[in-house]
Amino acid sequence: AFTLAYAKPILLIVCIVNSSVMLWFPDKLLVVTVATKETDGYRRFLRTAKHFNYTVKVLGRGQKWKGGDYMSAPGGGQKVRLLNEGLKEMKDDHQIILFIDSYDVVFASGPKELLKKFQQAKHRVVFSSETLIWPDRHLEDKYPHVREGNRFLGSGGFIGYLPNIKELVANWTGDDGDSDQLFFTKIYTDQSKRKSINITLDNKCRLFQNLHGALDDVVLKFEDHQVRVRNVLYDTLPVIIHGNGPTKLQINYLGNYIPNTWTFESGCTVCREDLRSLSALQENEYPLVVIGIFIQQPTPFVTVFFERLLKLQYPKNKLKLFIFNKEAHHQRQVQSFLKDYGSLYEKVTVIEPEEEMDGAASRNLGLDLCRRDQDCDYFFSLDIEVVLKNKDTLKILIEQNLPIVAPMITRAGRLWSNFWGALSGDGYYARSEDYVDIVQGRRVGVWNVPYVSNVYLVKAGLLQRELKDYELFSSSDPDMAFCHNIRNKGIFMYVTNMHTFGRILSTENYQTGHLHNDLWQIFENPVDWEERYIHENYTRIMKDKLIENPCPDVYWFPVFSSVACNHMIEEMEHYGKWSGGANVDNRIHGGYENVPTIDIHMTQINFEKDWQKFLVEYVVPITEKMFPGYYTKAHFELAFVVRYKPDEQPSLRPHHDASTFTVNIALNQVGLDYQGGGCRFLRYDCSIQAPRKGWALLHPGRLTHYHEGLPTTAGVRYIAVSFVDP
Repeated sequence: AFTLAYAKPILLIVCIVNSSVMLWFPDKLLVVTVATKETDGYRRFLRTAKHFNYTVKVLGRGQKWKGGDYMSAPGGGQKVRLLNEGLKEMKDDHQIILFIDSYDVVFASGPKELLKKFQQAKHRVVFSSETLIWPDRHLEDKYPHVREGNRFLGSGGFIGYLPNIKELVANWTGDDGDSDQLFFTKIYTDQSKRKSINITLDNKCRLFQNLHGALDDVVLKFEDHQVRVRNVLYDTLPVIIHGNGPTKLQINYLGNYIPNTWTFESGCTVCREDLRSLSALQENEYPLVVIGIFIQQPTPFVTVFFERLLKLQYPKNKLKLFIFNKEAHHQRQVQSFLKDYGSLYEKVTVIEPEEEMDGAASRNLGLDLCRRDQDCDYFFSLDIEVVLKNKDTLKILIEQNLPIVAPMITRAGRLWSNFWGALSGDGYYARSEDYVDIVQGRRVGVWNVPYVSNVYLVKAGLLQRELKDYELFSSSDPDMAFCHNIRNKGIFMYVTNMHTFGRILSTENYQTGHLHNDLWQIFENPVDWEERYIHENYTRIMKDKLIENPCPDVYWFPVFSSVACNHMIEEMEHYGKWSGGANVDNRIHGGYENVPTIDIHMTQINFEKDWQKFLVEYVVPITEKMFPGYYTKAHFELAFVVRYKPDEQPSLRPHHDASTFTVNIALNQVGLDYQGGGCRFLRYDCSIQAPRKGWALLHPGRLTHYHEGLPTTAGVRYIAVSFVDP
């Protein structure tokens, strides 16, 4: 049974008649804690208590906390006062009290083990112990020496018989802001009082594990369907784990596992609890979400970002858009999206580059739009470099029903992600022990983490209550500032890898000097480049036997998407410096072209390295499959886009290519963009007269494959040609 009352520590009380009875009546144990408000840490504590069937009483609920911030200064006297008052109504002298904090405490085992270990201590009151003395170092000499174990008292947890606990706190006359630690220390270091109350310390952490000063001593121990903390210094398994002092992040990490949050046998055991189901709702009943989109630097594939945003499976009349665009380079894409689709959304707010708002201010403004909007239920922060592949992402995050939750995204081929598993001493990135396993999907669940960025969902209720302060972001490092402020409020941030959500783009080395700058992303963002520019059927070429053989040793296969073809043509026309089709050509070695075309070389637009990468990744595998025993690294001296027009250069006379093999990719569609065209191989009297847009012809360049370009009779025909291994 749970009885709630509220404040900050916890009190455990057990009814016993004598020591032999104690072990057989764990249900008589009462846990009392002080918790003046419900926090994420408090709810976690209650969950672990419920798991082991502890009975809990909460003191101070709804009261104002006056016990100070004893993270950095002594405090906590209010806990002692509330405990003293709460004990007066308890009359059973055989009860046992366990008093511990709740916001930063988890249970690792149940009452039976706790009581057994208490009995073995052979004292009426047992305090938790610490390696560090706090808050008065001058009292060190008054502490009794111990042969082995921790010497100093920790006030965050103690267990004892009711009469002894009453005697312990009976003389409290301090203020709520006074130090509970100092009060109990002075009692313990007074030999007569220590003996009268019969107090000892849990020196070897058999009952209590305080983490402050002991982080190197504790490891996770995975048992059958349960996880414990093991103190390797004393080889003990503490029952209660306390993240005292500056170890809140460490208790959060341990709480991801203890006592059975995540196990190797069952995975995440709590990820399906307390969900907010949307399945039974009509679309007009869905929560309203403000989506904040932040464009802070030149970023590739912005058009694709907006295409994915449009496909997000969520009623658009329940979405309001807040778009912050710092980059003039991306105004065209933003305006195009809003012109075509902006009216579908409930409301759209745009901050343009000329307003000169910085990134931190824009994020504060986005949150505040939701904070001040009575209809807003969630704020969904989404950076432009996020590739959100999962159309159900927003619904999944809402259903998780957490204060702040991020979908895990990673950078392709790297261990980079949008969360940190730990923080270094100076508050920056540190790798937790489980980080790699989480990123690589070997551990799947919902994880309490100290830092999220790029994409996350925030409950509007948080913004309207706990996070009323406007300036959650600051200019020095907005994401760091935001997460720091969230942690200081005791609010948990989570990342989920229960589903595959997507990835994040690299914005490094993104140049903006071209018309279609995304074409130059094959090195930085190869997965996104492939999705955008490689034919949708390319990966099925071998499996579904899509390679055609229209002429002897001529192979025809899909390689470029329609978008790739369009971008190549538009890029070349934008560059505009087409050759004149004369034999003299200073662009090539020797300066003379025997069979000239009107063309632009890849080198002219600084695309040669990217083009060779394309050949190596997507053409070489086909070449080596079709011509067994031939291996190539796709070296080329000439790669170019040719333009055929009836009134310019309609055709090309018969010729050999200066290559071991040639790749010829049709960049537009016969019948739609032009008439005529094609390629004829004279030796075989074999023609390909209907080239398919995005398909490549692969054929030997010399000796056997003497060929000509057939006349283009109308429109304009474009092809991309590569002479490989000259």
